[in-house]
Amino acid sequence: MYRTHTCGELRLQHKGTGVTLAGWVQRIRNLGGMTFIDLRDRYGITQLVINDSASAEIKDAASRLGREFVIQATGAVTERLSKNNKIPTGDVEITVTALHVLNAAETPPFTIEDESDGGEELRARFRYLDLRRNPLRRALELRHQMAREVRSYLDSQQFLEIETPFLIKSTPEGARDFVVPSRMNPGEFYALPQSPQTFKQLLMVSGYDRYFQIVRCFRDEDLRADRQPEFTQIDCEMAFVEREDVLRTFEGLAKHLFKTVLRKELTASFPRMSYADAMQYYGSDKPDIRFDMRIANLTGALKGKGFAVFDSAAYIGGICVEGGATYTRKQLDELTEWVKRPQIGAKGLAYVRLTAEGVKSSIDKFYTPDELQQAAAAFPAREGDLLLILSGDAKKTLDALGALRIEMGNRLGLRRNDVFAPLWVYDFPLLEWDGETQRFYAMHHPFTAPKPDDLDKFYTNDNALLAQVNANAYDFVLNGVEIGGGSIRIYDAKVQQRMFEVLGFSKEEAAYKFGFIINAFKYGAPPHGGIAFGFDRWCALFGGQETIRDYIAFPKNNAGRDVMLDAPSKIDGAQLKELQLMSGERSTSTEEG
Repeated sequence: MYRTHTCGELRLQHKGTGVTLAGWVQRIRNLGGMTFIDLRDRYGITQLVINDSASAEIKDAASRLGREFVIQATGAVTERLSKNNKIPTGDVEITVTALHVLNAAETPPFTIEDESDGGEELRARFRYLDLRRNPLRRALELRHQMAREVRSYLDSQQFLEIETPFLIKSTPEGARDFVVPSRMNPGEFYALPQSPQTFKQLLMVSGYDRYFQIVRCFRDEDLRADRQPEFTQIDCEMAFVEREDVLRTFEGLAKHLFKTVLRKELTASFPRMSYADAMQYYGSDKPDIRFDMRIANLTGALKGKGFAVFDSAAYIGGICVEGGATYTRKQLDELTEWVKRPQIGAKGLAYVRLTAEGVKSSIDKFYTPDELQQAAAAFPAREGDLLLILSGDAKKTLDALGALRIEMGNRLGLRRNDVFAPLWVYDFPLLEWDGETQRFYAMHHPFTAPKPDDLDKFYTNDNALLAQVNANAYDFVLNGVEIGGGSIRIYDAKVQQRMFEVLGFSKEEAAYKFGFIINAFKYGAPPHGGIAFGFDRWCALFGGQETIRDYIAFPKNNAGRDVMLDAPSKIDGAQLKELQLMSGERSTSTEEG
């Protein structure tokens, strides 16, 4: 056998035991007549010792070792004279009696250490080496543990894990699909699923009243730190449920994961917030409630006082930075430049400092101290606080204030990774109007049910009333990140037809694209609803990170490329011809695009 124990297993109780270890050479230290080798595998590091009494063969083999050589070592477990309390095996070492090189290795392009000297792009090219580092190993172990506990909890709640197809029909709504040409059906294409939405609803029609799947999904969209072209969802659906049943069940899942993975016992019910309140007070539909700093509407207090910027604005709002009155002019100027960045889009920033000497403000020539104090009362703010104020279009200003709030939370250290603040957000708008295409789009997806109280508005042809229809939808937010989203679904064929009508589909178009689910609803569809969680995001948050890449074994870069495989790539002209995607004999390497 190659090994009797792992490199993280041996302790003082093994002293005197003959063992065989195998792994990678982490580092080598030659100290005169003795050589020390740190041997590493997935489980840890064990020190090997080759002393003066070792055979010439062992000494020769040790002299030719390099970093990342794969070796096998046999010897006796002995107690270390100089112990290392930083590793679990630091009380012991192996006095080597046999040493074999299983595979020599070239010197890696970066150090395989917790803090590597390799840049992100270099480590991505050699991802298989990067994965040897402890931070990535711990990330994937956390991911494994979370997947195991998800399955354990959902199994205890009578959910069945059922696989759904990866080769499906392209959907007209949502993000762009990745498409797959069909050789056997020339000119026709499959799409890779953005989610198993219609399949899980069909499973409800089939009588499988509790379904889940830890499933790969695909979206051809622009990337961010928490987004990849292929990602993993915890996809779930339940029949014969209302919203409260779904929230209670999956709040239970979240509490189970907190308890089993993070050892945090959460007993209280998670707070809930309407979409309208989230936007009004936090400028975001996924508010981070680890800290307060709520947005206050200052339009009534500050408009109409002769300051043209505010008088011409549809909305004036601000945040209160507790203890921020000590901010210097330089710091305030830097914040002003920050809000002017294109991704924030504000034209400027007004401030009010509440000091012991009185009110100090960038707009004090337009307002009396009493008027500024009246604005401060809207928060409420106290002596020593700083007000940061933006104005303009209501939506854009709230968005900018939401971003500024998060930035201040970061600067003040209020967004600690070891603090968790879960939240349910509900009552989202059902529809979004797009001025360019002059039509409504589903804010969630076209199978989301309108709230029962809004059905009268849903059946009007008045766009203003349709825009007021709320969805029976909900999001699970954790630390300002949307971890999951779901809804109670439409299960009546007539209501579903009406939804397609509102979205601008003709009956023929709806039948062509969604006839299978409309027909299924005619055969006894139960009331049902569900939710899908971003598994990669959840893992990253539990690991204290903002980016999901370390929690995916082989991720793509910001351009959606796998730089290790050099994918996507062109394919041979013969393959294109077989798929009837091109004519002639030319290879794609000779063609543009």
